[in-house]
Amino acid sequence: MPVDQDGRRPTLVTFGVLTLTLLLAAGLGACSTKPEPVPVTAPPTAPESPVAPVEVPAAVSPSPAVSPSPSTTSATSATSAAPRPPSAAAARSAGTAGTVAQNDASRLRTLPANTTQVVIVQTPGRSSTTATLQAYAKAGGAWRPAFPAMPARIGGNGLSDDKREGDRTTPTGMYSFDATMYGIAANPGTKFAYHRVGPDDWWNENSDSPGYNTFHHGPDPGGPSEALWQISPQYTHLAVIRYNMPATPHRGSGIFLHQSNGNATLGCVSLARDHLVSVLRWLDPAANPRIVLSPTAALGRY
Repeated sequence: MPVDQDGRRPTLVTFGVLTLTLLLAAGLGACSTKPEPVPVTAPPTAPESPVAPVEVPAAVSPSPAVSPSPSTTSATSATSAAPRPPSAAAARSAGTAGTVAQNDASRLRTLPANTTQVVIVQTPGRSSTTATLQAYAKAGGAWRPAFPAMPARIGGNGLSDDKREGDRTTPTGMYSFDATMYGIAANPGTKFAYHRVGPDDWWNENSDSPGYNTFHHGPDPGGPSEALWQISPQYTHLAVIRYNMPATPHRGSGIFLHQSNGNATLGCVSLARDHLVSVLRWLDPAANPRIVLSPTAALGRY
């Protein structure tokens, strides 16, 4: 039996080896001839689709020339969202318009509708004796300066809302000008009627007389009345401010716009001679002019 087994084992081994060899040959032949794995394992086939790799990066990471980077996009969006500042020309135009619209004359609220000239005399405070005089003309619905601002003097005790005779204050308020201007010198060229004063021409400042606070020709009306022809240089030329007219006794009189002698006044408003003449020539009764006397802070109430 061992001999028989030994004789059969080679046969079986040979058969087993042959069988295994056939199976392996069949299996190897199938893998080597299978076509599907070729695109997977063979990278040379990738260049057959060159367009896709180029287009995909272009869509994901475009160049700045095509579309701005995220930081540029943010800055652009912020700029678009924020209001753009006006151009220099627009700013200049707005500034000019603002100057016309926002000057001191435009702050006044009680001017008559037919008034197209206004003189504003304003002080830093009620006790100040120095002031600034501004003259404005209205044209096209807008107030515009007629002259540069002028330095002026007022009463030695400043401004008062409750003026009294002899208190040396200038009354606050808005007033018209009397129909006649006066002066020791000849008419400088006013549009108002003008009277050149001479002897016996007075301003009646006697509260107890019937002609209180009016021009008077004749004998001295008494009290503190002023001899107009003798007060120089102040009364070289003057315009009468219609304060307390018609007159209430003891409420003050003789409030004029006149020439300065360099000092505070008794209650009038004074200007340097050249400035005064310019204003008197400019004032036109057809413009129904007004004068406003006020601290700067209170201008809005007139």
